[in-house]
Amino acid sequence: MSYLWILLAVSLLVSAVGWFYFIYFFSIGYGLSVSALALTTLLVFSDVLTLPSAVLCGILFVYGFRLAGYLFLREKKSATYKKILYQPDNTTKKPFFVMFMIWVSCALLYVGQVSPLSFYLYNIEGGFTPNEIVAWIGSAVALLGFLTETVADAQKNSAKKVNAKRFVDKGLYKIVRCPNYFGEILMWTGCIIFCFAICCSVWQWIIALLGYIGIVYVMFSGARRIEMRQEETYGNDPEFKAYIKRTPIIIPFVPIYSVAKYGWLKA
Repeated sequence: MSYLWILLAVSLLVSAVGWFYFIYFFSIGYGLSVSALALTTLLVFSDVLTLPSAVLCGILFVYGFRLAGYLFLREKKSATYKKILYQPDNTTKKPFFVMFMIWVSCALLYVGQVSPLSFYLYNIEGGFTPNEIVAWIGSAVALLGFLTETVADAQKNSAKKVNAKRFVDKGLYKIVRCPNYFGEILMWTGCIIFCFAICCSVWQWIIALLGYIGIVYVMFSGARRIEMRQEETYGNDPEFKAYIKRTPIIIPFVPIYSVAKYGWLKA
């Protein structure tokens, strides 16, 4: 159990960047925390590291730094994003207790997300034999998710350079309206597959599932915010109306075209 306390301490330390600005708990602090947790897991369990687990550590490490860097640069370069980021709800000073609870909740969530990797290695250390094929499947799914998110961000940037005032429906956006969020879900699905690659205890499964369900909820909540924001911006555009009627919002080929009505997704 000591390794979980180490991971939590690292997550709290790195995500504390949110104390400088509230939104950083969920953005830059999130990316940096994932990178730090991946590196910490690699160092703590270096003696029992397997090739697929080392690959997943690398994916998560690169993912976190890419995300943090991408969000930081977007904040500095994009006037539209800066306007969203610094809207009144975000800039209003929060009570200390609220900030503290958000900080701790985020740190716990990030540990939960990365926990399948640490459980996999911890259980190997305890004498359990892993299923390397399942672990490789997990790494492959995580890599596919990471690449999906990276490509989606690049395609959106490219499209906005051509026409900043038009919605994006090119590339991956032809298949799904929030491909970056889908990529994120896919990546963490790959991570939780590691729990299937070794014998995990009930409490390990509970922590892993809480982390996984938590991030899936956050992604659907983010998709809901984007949907509502795009409706305000492009709602009168006939092309946009046709686009959202034929394109699923977050999971490709799954006919869920709107989540705006689900108030329980508000986060």
